[in-house]
Amino acid sequence: MVAQGSTTPNPSLSKEGNHAAILMRRGEAEDHEVFARNVRLVEWNAHSQRPVGYNGVRSKMATAVLNTLPELYVGLSEQELEERIAAAKAELGSRLVILGHHYQRDEVVKFADFRGDSLKLSQLAAARPEARYIVFCGVHFMAESADILSADHQIVMLPDLNAGCSMADMAELEQVEACWEELNGATGAKIVPVTYINSTAAIKAFVGRNGGAVCTSSNARKLMEWALARGEKALFLPDEHLGRNTGYRMGIPLEQMAVWNPREEAGGLSGEEMRKARIFLWKGHCSVHLRYVPQHVERARRAHPGIRVIAHPECSWEVCQMADEVGSTEYIVKRIEESPAGSEWAVGTEIHLVNRLAAEHADRRIIPLDDCVCMCSTMYRISPQHLCWTLESVVEGQVVNQVEVEAETKRWARVALERMLENS
Repeated sequence: MVAQGSTTPNPSLSKEGNHAAILMRRGEAEDHEVFARNVRLVEWNAHSQRPVGYNGVRSKMATAVLNTLPELYVGLSEQELEERIAAAKAELGSRLVILGHHYQRDEVVKFADFRGDSLKLSQLAAARPEARYIVFCGVHFMAESADILSADHQIVMLPDLNAGCSMADMAELEQVEACWEELNGATGAKIVPVTYINSTAAIKAFVGRNGGAVCTSSNARKLMEWALARGEKALFLPDEHLGRNTGYRMGIPLEQMAVWNPREEAGGLSGEEMRKARIFLWKGHCSVHLRYVPQHVERARRAHPGIRVIAHPECSWEVCQMADEVGSTEYIVKRIEESPAGSEWAVGTEIHLVNRLAAEHADRRIIPLDDCVCMCSTMYRISPQHLCWTLESVVEGQVVNQVEVEAETKRWARVALERMLENS
C-alpha cells in the first residue's frame, strides 16, 4: 500500500513557489534523478504500519494518518491559519518547540521559537528537555539531526516528509561503502571520512563507525585539519564544493583534491590519481548555491560599484574566489547584522534569507547575487497549512510525520557529531 501525497494545489504557493522547479538549476541528468527521489511517495508498510523513510530512518505516523495534508486545511485564510497555529502553540505551551531554519519562508518561520542553522537548532531543542514535541520547519536531514541529539522522550516531527535535500540524497550508503572499500584497497593509506551535516543519518553513522566526524560550513576547516592530522587522506561527503573551498583555504592545491563520481567505475579515478590525492571530494552539490556563477559577481559589481560580495562556501570555487567574503549562513547573518548603515551587500545564498536580511536592515543595501529566484524548493514544501495540521494533530493526541532514526544508526551518528563538538 502506498501513502498518497496530497494532489490538491497548495494555496500558499506564490508565483515564486509555483515556478521553483523551473528556476532551480538541475542541468545534469543526475539532478533530475535526485530531485525525483526527493519528492517520491512514502512507501507504506502495512505490517508495521510505518512508512519507509530515508536511509536509516523510519518515519512513524499514526495508523489513520498518512503523509497527506487533510483538505480542510487547504482553504484556510492566512488569518485563520495564524489564529489556529497560535491557539495550538498556546495549548501545548512548554511541551512544544518549533524550529525554523534560516532558509524557511517568512510565513512559516515567524511561528518559530528559534531561528538558525540546522545544528544550532538541534542543539537548542535538545537543551529544552521539557519540550516533548519538536517540530522542525526545515528539511529531512535536519529533523534527523534533531532526533539524534534529542532525549528519548522527545518526539521530532517534520510537517511535510517530502521536504528533503537533494544534496543529502546524492550520497547513498551503498555507494559510500563501495567508495570506501575501493579507496582503501587502491591507496593502502589511512583515510579519515568527514561528512557535512547536510547528509543523511546513515552517512553520519558510516562516518562515526569509520573514525570520522561531522562538520558544518562554519567548522569545516577545523574538522578537515583534524582528519588529516589523524590520517594521510580525507574523504569529504557529500558536497564537493564545500570540500574544495575548505581544502584550498588550508593550502591544499586543487590537483591534490580528486572528485569521486559514484556513477563511474572506480569513481572515475585512476590508481595514480587516488594515490596522489590528499582529499577525495564526493561528487555532490547544493542546487541553490551552484546556481551562482562568476558572471553574477561581475554583474553585481558593474551595477553597484563598491558593493561587497559575500558567498556561502557551497558555491563553486570560482565564485568563492571572486567573492570579497566567504562564510556559513550564520557568518553571513552576523556579518551583515554588524555592518554599518549604508553598507552594500550582494549575497550568494538562499533567497528567503537574503530577503529577510534586507527587510530587517532597511538602512543597508542587501540584494541577492543573482536576481533570479535561488530558492530551496524542497524546504518551501513546509507550508503554514502543514504546520497548522501538525500542531493541531498533537493537540488531539496524534503524532504525524515523526522522524525517528533507528537506534544503531543514531548511536554511530551521534559519535560522529560528538567528535565534531570535541574538535571544533
